[in-house]
Amino acid sequence: MNAKERIDWLRNELHQHNHNYYVLNAPTISDKEFDDLMRELQDLEKAHPEYQDDNSPSMRVGSDLNKNFTQVTHKYPMLSLGNTYSEAEVTDFYNRVKSQLNEEFEICCELKYDGTSISLTYEEGKLVRAVTRGDGEKGDDVTDNVKTIRSIPLVLHGNYPKSFEIRGEILMPWESFERLNQEREAREEPLFANPRNAASGTLKLQNSSIVASRKLDAYLYYLLGEEIPSDGHYENLQAAMLWGFKVSEHTRKARTLQQVFDYINYWDTERKNLPVATDGIVLKVNSLRQQKNLGYTAKSPRWAIAYKFQAERALTRLNKVTYQVGRTGAITPVANLDPVQLSGTVVKRASLHNADIIEGLDLHIGDMVYVEKGGEIIPKITGVDTDARLMLEGDKVRFITHCPECGCKLVRYEGEAAHYCPNETACPPQIKGKIEHFISRKAMNIDGLGPETIDMFYRTGLVKNTADLYQLRAIDIRGLERMGDKSAVNIVHSIASSKSVPFERVLFALGIRFVGETVAKKLAKTFKDIDTLAAATLEELKNTDEIGEKIAQSIQTYFANSANNQLIERLKAAGLQFARAEEDTTGYTDKLLGQSIVISGVFTHHSRDEYKELIERNGGKNVGSISSKTSFILAGDNMGPAKLEKAQKLSIRIMSEDEFLDLIS
Repeated sequence: MNAKERIDWLRNELHQHNHNYYVLNAPTISDKEFDDLMRELQDLEKAHPEYQDDNSPSMRVGSDLNKNFTQVTHKYPMLSLGNTYSEAEVTDFYNRVKSQLNEEFEICCELKYDGTSISLTYEEGKLVRAVTRGDGEKGDDVTDNVKTIRSIPLVLHGNYPKSFEIRGEILMPWESFERLNQEREAREEPLFANPRNAASGTLKLQNSSIVASRKLDAYLYYLLGEEIPSDGHYENLQAAMLWGFKVSEHTRKARTLQQVFDYINYWDTERKNLPVATDGIVLKVNSLRQQKNLGYTAKSPRWAIAYKFQAERALTRLNKVTYQVGRTGAITPVANLDPVQLSGTVVKRASLHNADIIEGLDLHIGDMVYVEKGGEIIPKITGVDTDARLMLEGDKVRFITHCPECGCKLVRYEGEAAHYCPNETACPPQIKGKIEHFISRKAMNIDGLGPETIDMFYRTGLVKNTADLYQLRAIDIRGLERMGDKSAVNIVHSIASSKSVPFERVLFALGIRFVGETVAKKLAKTFKDIDTLAAATLEELKNTDEIGEKIAQSIQTYFANSANNQLIERLKAAGLQFARAEEDTTGYTDKLLGQSIVISGVFTHHSRDEYKELIERNGGKNVGSISSKTSFILAGDNMGPAKLEKAQKLSIRIMSEDEFLDLIS
């Protein structure tokens, strides 16, 4: 056997032994025998660099070279799931799916692992790229770090597709988490709050050899591609197991709502015996065809939902209440507590939300309070043990009347639960908060800046508002705390690059109250530029899709403020995009101009969302309900009986999928 043959043999053997140990949990050789084979492979690879292979098992030890992560656009956006916390909401989800599909369906029930999301791309049976969720549209390429995770196969076996993507969760097992925190404690370093944070932080380390030492794990849960084997999501996962992937053995299919609840109730208790953290159950419609027909909202799929387990509860002492000022001026009261362990983390602070919550709890300093983690993420106080209140009780907690940062008298708007500091142009936390929002990934996406850097720029007087960012020069910021020449140049370059960010994201970045990502996109589509938007009447704003009285009034209030208009003029002068880019009108027609169309049923050729887009591209208007003004109904299989009856009653034409495609072809 020559060197090349021996290297190939060793690689195949070690890939198989990795799979046996980390995926099947059934090793067939000892650790020493494995190490001996690995050492032999490393020696041979060193002696024969001409046989280098990025997917060799030797890559799993990692490298100590530092490298910056590159951003990669996801081929398929990584959307988050809608969350639910009650059986009633699960029932609503199930019935909604049943109503929209109007045919038999199955639900795939999976454990919701509490880690960090990853997308893996394989070509010709080899791992070529691993990308984090990021903002859902783009993520960081962490391939070198992921190669150190031994439960993720570098080379597949069996009958796998030529090219596909598989998604999952990277986790730090409880055992690894506890060992890591013990090591950090011994070195007097800050401890990780929970395994999720530890896994996420580890995956973003620049040194892959450290990543390898932390023994991360992974479970894969969704397959994407042009040639995946089955219409069944569950069946695809079973196939992926045969190719070498670690898929949860606890995934089950349910054919009734009761079977879904049986699964939820079993794992509500049993999950505490698992070696990794979980925080709920994911429910997915099993058929990919049905998933496609159900489609997506702006933020999440309609065919899946995450049921979060009920929060754990702990009792601890309230020591004091402090107040935080947010970027919108909202004042959030925060309870400062004796430290208490809750859902795998140490809790010292909890939100009290607003003055009404404080009054309703009848809080006194020194009270023993019940703390829960809402959705096992944000701690909150849910009750007081009044029996434990001492005879000499502490002062009653009363909401403050003036801003703790600038001293301005607080206001409470009609219909609002929160108190606000109205001093938005001179209150430091509001100014810094607006800048932090402005530079965030989903807004202007300015790399190299974070809360600490913004705070430093603000304290030194370099930046007092977002427009000041575009006046910064590298010479102004180099030499500041933790700011070298390279960092300064990178920040200035990133600020300059943000000038190409499209209008809808600039609009979102301005931080207009109630104008989130989706609303900003709707506004940018309706109003061609910032001046047209600023001049819009209340009625014109309310006529925009998804915009009601509250948002419309907030937009008008923003543009009525001269300071905001001055800021926009400075940002315009800096070169930001305050007008909608010319749309690519290729493929647009007026074949459906003036027609209002209702979509109903299950389709074969396209999803509902794709048909909605086709209607708009041909000049039509999508409407949700049937009326005398409806032009026709685009109907797939199993059209809802109520819609069918109403259509017949109003003599509205029902058009099949093929007829519609012929019409617009």
